Amino acid sequence: MLAPDQEHEKRKSLAEALRDLRKAAGLSGERLAVRCAMSQAKISRIETGKILPPVVDVERILRALGIGRAEAEPVLALARLAAVGYVSRRTSARLGFWQKQNDLRAMEQDSEVMRHFLPGVPTGLLQTSDYARVVLSPTVAGEPSGDIDRIIEGRVARQRSLLESSRKFSFVLTESAVTWRVAGAAVMAAQVAHLADLSTRENLELAVLPRG
Repeated sequence: MLAPDQEHEKRKSLAEALRDLRKAAGLSGERLAVRCAMSQAKISRIETGKILPPVVDVERILRALGIGRAEAEPVLALARLAAVGYVSRRTSARLGFWQKQNDLRAMEQDSEVMRHFLPGVPTGLLQTSDYARVVLSPTVAGEPSGDIDRIIEGRVARQRSLLESSRKFSFVLTESAVTWRVAGAAVMAAQVAHLADLSTRENLELAVLPRG
């Protein structure tokens, strides 16, 4: 997670990169908006850093600009980093926590290799539905936009990427992340068994750092 000042810097860099690419393509903001099926006001807010576009919107803009894969990848990487950066709890609640799953899924679908270091809890890609429900409940409790079922559905959809042999995953967890009793014994046992089962997949590496 990025600190607020780092998140602002990433958003600014993304905005400048998209603006420079548009100008290099010789397109006005209005023309780009037509090609992207977005409003000109939205393009303007993206290019001035007033809003952080989801990765899927960045992809639409780059396609509309005719940017090749090699040139687009650094911009997409910046968009992914900004998308998973600092977001206040109030902002997430207002937008709907479940919508964040769409941004994460877009990032994961565009990546061939993913590496995670997980010091606290397993990432959503590794969680069972029951474990996720326990972990998420304190996060969204009391928020009108908190929809745990929709968040879990989004995570399950994201987990399908683990079954794609063309993608490679590497997860490093601390022992505490695996054994921290956030749920009852049955849920914890099922979660650990799930991790053990995933670790047998050829495209997935899962390592645990012992406390010692």
